[in-house]
Amino acid sequence: MKKMFFYFLFLILLGFLVACSADEEKLSVSEMDRASDSVSYVEKEESAKAEVEDKSEEQPSEAIDGRMIIHNAIIRTNVKELAKAQSNIEHKVKEYGGYIVESNVYKEDDQTSNGHMIVRIPEKYFDTFLYDAEGEASKVLERNVTGQDVTEQYVDLTSRLKSKRVVEERLLTFMKGAEKTEDLLKISSDLASVQEEIEVIVGKMKYLENQSSFSTIELVMIENRVIIPGIENNDLNTWEKTKKQLVTSTNALLAAGSAIVVFFIGNLPVFLILGVIAFAVFWIIKRRRLEKR
Repeated sequence: MKKMFFYFLFLILLGFLVACSADEEKLSVSEMDRASDSVSYVEKEESAKAEVEDKSEEQPSEAIDGRMIIHNAIIRTNVKELAKAQSNIEHKVKEYGGYIVESNVYKEDDQTSNGHMIVRIPEKYFDTFLYDAEGEASKVLERNVTGQDVTEQYVDLTSRLKSKRVVEERLLTFMKGAEKTEDLLKISSDLASVQEEIEVIVGKMKYLENQSSFSTIELVMIENRVIIPGIENNDLNTWEKTKKQLVTSTNALLAAGSAIVVFFIGNLPVFLILGVIAFAVFWIIKRRRLEKR
């Protein structure tokens, strides 16, 4: 009877141990599932980035039509008439579809004037405009032309932009399927970073497109005039000078006479008093002399 009791107790303990083991296994599987879910987005993101990078490395760089060259030029010239030369250049700029960035005129003295212009001309008219600008000069003092090939830089930016666009699309897809707040925040942060990089790349591409499609030309024009003194008619008009001097002298005499009249009439009371005093003094002195005799 005791054996049966111990045997029954042993079966109960064995069943309890088996049940505990099953619960622990289920708990472990549940934790593994949660861990797997937490790293699923990271693995997908890394996999997507690696795939995009591999494709970008395998794809050959796309060729663009022609070469992208940024042309700049500086021309320094002497001109006979600065205003006329500047007007003709402004007309040519409009004719070729360009625009003026800066235009200034500096006058050093009566004989020297300087004109400074910075213009942008469509690339296809670059050489033609240089020829026209030099045609306005009486003498070309300096001509400096430079060119920078940015074709490879532009192609590289194009390739990087495509790669970033693919990553952006993948992140948008992940965002639609994200269920956890943590994953959604991580995707949003990565998406904002990628979109910021896309904006920077697009800005650089637009800058290169603008600089290569329009050439920048700086013009310095110097006008030197020799002024020969002429004989002025005023120097030879003796009669006019005589009349002028006569009028001046007459005015001076009239002014002096007027001043004298004003002085005497204005001070007449004073003169009368002084005259009376002088007469009295003279009369007294004369009378005393007569008495002494």
